[in-house]
Amino acid sequence: MGTWGTAIKSNDTSADIYAEFFDLYNDGKEPNKIKEKLISDNPESSNDFWFALALALWETKSLPTEILEKVRQIIKSGSDLKLWEELDASKSDIKKRKIVLEKFLVKLESERLKAKARKKKKTKEPIFEMGTCLVFKLENGNYGGAIVLSSDSETGYGYNLIVTTKLNQLTKPTLDDIENSEVLINDFGNWQNSINWSWYLPDDSLTCIFEPIGKLEIDKIYHPNETKILVGYTANWDLISSSILKQLEHEKTNGKTKTFPTKRLIKNKKRKWWQLG
Repeated sequence: MGTWGTAIKSNDTSADIYAEFFDLYNDGKEPNKIKEKLISDNPESSNDFWFALALALWETKSLPTEILEKVRQIIKSGSDLKLWEELDASKSDIKKRKIVLEKFLVKLESERLKAKARKKKKTKEPIFEMGTCLVFKLENGNYGGAIVLSSDSETGYGYNLIVTTKLNQLTKPTLDDIENSEVLINDFGNWQNSINWSWYLPDDSLTCIFEPIGKLEIDKIYHPNETKILVGYTANWDLISSSILKQLEHEKTNGKTKTFPTKRLIKNKKRKWWQLG
């Protein structure tokens, strides 16, 4: 249990459920529909799940009797405090948690005057267009390169899917250099043959570090929601360049790591995009 305090939302589960509820709420979804989705998506729901869901429903003036009763039973029975004891929480924290739960139940049993207003989402635009080739300086003074495989205009977050190439050369790479390069595969440290790619959140301050030199035609289509299992999300643009020299140094003593041409991520041939080996 990822817990950092005794408050209702001071744990991973409650924070995630509460955030997901209001993401959907701010998108215009009705609270009852959101409730049904979250319950369906979390069949093995914990106390923290029910607390977060109840709080969100109360704040939107849509808390049904059955969920209020469920939360009341959890709190009155002391089952949540018993769980904290089993997880070796301190007596001081258990005492604080008891007070928090009692006050929380009083809140849920009261009537909120007005439903929480929906927030209009701020949409962000990706920095780079799909197909843009980027060059950048490495710590050794050489140049590296990367390719923007996708520009997200659907989620509102403005992601760019960027893959790092294995280039490490004295002269600034050309479009041909990048198109004919290999993908950087990391297996140093805790990496296990991982492609150096990610969906990057927009950060305008980095346009002076990553220089666009032109565009390649990308035949394949990548969607953030469809690739989230294989490709991560990050705001740390340093990941694009920081692994190159570490990986090359690792290969000096461990042999060259198996990789593949960047064209395999660009050209839409019979092989599926996720069949990279």
